[in-house]
Amino acid sequence: MKFQELSDKQWEFVSELLPPPARTGRPRADDRVTINGILYVLTTGCRWMDMPKRYGSDSTVHRRLQLWQHNGTWKKILDAARSSAYASGIIKMQKASVDSTDVAAKKGEKRLVMTATRRS
Repeated sequence: MKFQELSDKQWEFVSELLPPPARTGRPRADDRVTINGILYVLTTGCRWMDMPKRYGSDSTVHRRLQLWQHNGTWKKILDAARSSAYASGIIKMQKASVDSTDVAAKKGEKRLVMTATRRS
């Protein structure tokens, strides 16, 4: 897949969903440049340290990816994009398919139940 930076229209959509910068302290790195850096690494599959320097510090870009994952920013962007796509008719949910595997437990063995937990 070829990497392409955010267009002005895409940036306008995403920028409204980002958390505001802190009022005190050091100004944070440019959000658009940082998101383009995140997208570059995720699209190309390169290591963070191999990301082009025009996207800023690899540690800053990686840290921002993790912070926005933790605080729900990426989910907010995905939900807004999905809602917009449904409203404009780009996505039509007429059928859904889920791929799964079912493995029976051997007689007499305890069943293993896995649950996800969120750390605060």
